[in-house]
Amino acid sequence: MQKLIEEFKTYLHKMHAYEHALGVMTYDFETAMPKGAAEDFAKTMGILGEEYYRLQTAPEFKAMIKALDERKGELDLVTRREVEVLSEDIARTDCIPLQEYVDYQMEQSLASSVWHEAKVNNDYAAFKPHLEKLIEYNRRFALYYAPDKDPYDTMLDQYEKGMTRSMLDDYFTRLRRDLLPLVEKTSARRDAIDDGFLFRNYPLEGQRALSDAIMQVMCIDRRHCSIGEVEHPFTTEFNKHDVRITTHYYENAVASSFYSVVHEGGHALYELHTGDELIGSPLATGTSMGVHESQSRLFENIIGRSEGFTAHVFPTMRRLFPEQLSGVTARDFYRAVNKSVPSLVRTEADELTYSFHIMIRYELEKQLIAGTLSVDALPRAWNALYKEYLGVDVPDDTHGVLQDSHWSGGSFGYFPSYSIGSAYGAQFMHAMRKDLDVDALVAAGDLAPIIDWLTEKIYRFGRIKNPEQLLMDVCGEPFDPKYYVDYLTDKFTAIYGL
Repeated sequence: MQKLIEEFKTYLHKMHAYEHALGVMTYDFETAMPKGAAEDFAKTMGILGEEYYRLQTAPEFKAMIKALDERKGELDLVTRREVEVLSEDIARTDCIPLQEYVDYQMEQSLASSVWHEAKVNNDYAAFKPHLEKLIEYNRRFALYYAPDKDPYDTMLDQYEKGMTRSMLDDYFTRLRRDLLPLVEKTSARRDAIDDGFLFRNYPLEGQRALSDAIMQVMCIDRRHCSIGEVEHPFTTEFNKHDVRITTHYYENAVASSFYSVVHEGGHALYELHTGDELIGSPLATGTSMGVHESQSRLFENIIGRSEGFTAHVFPTMRRLFPEQLSGVTARDFYRAVNKSVPSLVRTEADELTYSFHIMIRYELEKQLIAGTLSVDALPRAWNALYKEYLGVDVPDDTHGVLQDSHWSGGSFGYFPSYSIGSAYGAQFMHAMRKDLDVDALVAAGDLAPIIDWLTEKIYRFGRIKNPEQLLMDVCGEPFDPKYYVDYLTDKFTAIYGL
């Protein structure tokens, strides 16, 4: 048994090395690769993807997992969970014919490259055939894996274990019922808050220095976490010693990168604090997309847009941008970064209207996967839902259907995790407040006790616990969106004096 476990762990480390290489190449593609290299990159990713497929589905590896699963009662917690997670991962991959898997890897790379160009050029027609292929691939793969299950439920479950369309329908119905009236009230008072100073000219060098200062306040270890610049910010991790966040700077929108760094920094903190014993293991990452988003949204909004945090960081901003912030107070800054106005772009959306952006994508994804909405009709459907949910007119596809990178990477079923994560974050914060004086710590710029609490309760476990178990252990109750609704209602009622 011990020899079998050792062989299993050695194999895991080999798989992790391939994941590391593929991850570094993907990061390079997003941050540094010249545009003309896309076709060669896609071919290389196809070859490496094929090798990873063979590793993951090799008969000897499947035999190892089967043998370990048959004696799982003798395994330690980590190994038992690795077997459980990998059994599902392998089943999802093994049902896909090898050539289809390789072709899909290449199509993902090409689609992502085309999307980057299409977004800049407002050219949905160029991206459309790639999107159509990716939808068909994902629908087919879902049916290979679970032929008797709704394909979209299979996709949702991949990102958030146990999540279904029925559960999300109920969740979003509640948000529309409880939050839409508040959105309408704040929108009617959009002139009550002046945020014009956020859109003055803020030199990029000063913004880069602000990013460094924010990461320092967040206790992010710069020996193990770098920051890059991209079109669409993201975080990637190769292990807990190599985590990379990215941002995008706009000279005339200082809050954009400010909160991008806080958001991605929340993701980074999760990865940087997984247990040492999980290095090289498939468990050495966040347990789900929703729980991962709970950390990015918790830091971005509940902490980062709190009056204590904005007041603590504001003197640094005044030092970096004295002319731009002349006559502006910390209180002005707090109110400005919490101004709620329905908008076009999800990543720039305020905290209150954010989940409505996710609802739109969720409604469209359901129809795309079900085949009731065509790729040709997608922009019209997108624009119509933005008008219905947020009352805004979409001027072009760059600010509409092309604005997010997720579909170009085949990530169908991912979007709901952003909203679910926001709700998880509010529930985790409710539990944290029972143990810590969060407001006092944030106002003092002392986030270390908060990160220690999150590490003890969430981060160190990686994927050992699934989302349902984690919520029960941390909060003592299952998921309940009331904490999210109550948090937003209380905060925006106070800010707008409703």
